[in-house]
Amino acid sequence: MDIMKKLLIAFFLSGIGCAYGADLVGSAWVNMTSDTSQTAKTMAINDARRQILIDKLGAYAMSDQLVPAVRAAKSADLVNLIAETNIDNEKISDTAYSAKITMTVDKTAARTWMTENNIQNWLNDGSSTDMFVAQISLRDGLSDWADFNRVMRGERVNAITKYIFGKNVTVELPASSRASLTIALRSAGWHTTAKDDVLRAWK
Repeated sequence: MDIMKKLLIAFFLSGIGCAYGADLVGSAWVNMTSDTSQTAKTMAINDARRQILIDKLGAYAMSDQLVPAVRAAKSADLVNLIAETNIDNEKISDTAYSAKITMTVDKTAARTWMTENNIQNWLNDGSSTDMFVAQISLRDGLSDWADFNRVMRGERVNAITKYIFGKNVTVELPASSRASLTIALRSAGWHTTAKDDVLRAWK
């Protein structure tokens, strides 16, 4: 391995601690009116919870399955998916309520709920820290897929296919190889970006 590649790997590894941790904290600005301020507040919190669940879990699940499931679920069933709630800039009148509501999604509870509701997801529950998820966009179909696998073979890594949706393939890869795989993909002409626990790659 040449010195430049070693330096690039060191650079990527230095950011893994924060960039690759699941970002399950989200905020929503809500403004509701009803017959009483208390009813408006309840409606606002329920609305914020749905917004945040769709936004934060959307990075780890099939959106066409997640969104309708969250919207159709009873509010009481979604309460347990939130580990922490904070309210800022609260404004209350006789019939209105507005605030910035921040919630932390409970990773384990959310993963269990999605599985029980047949929502395909790749949210790491903490038991598989040796693997990470990558979403591969195949703009040129089989040609891109063949090239992706060529890069994996060159790095002696086996990509485990989890889901295929249209031209998007979700795979699991060894966490220990994440930095070197990212560099290898970029060297082969791929674009990559990282958000939460998911690495995205496309030609």
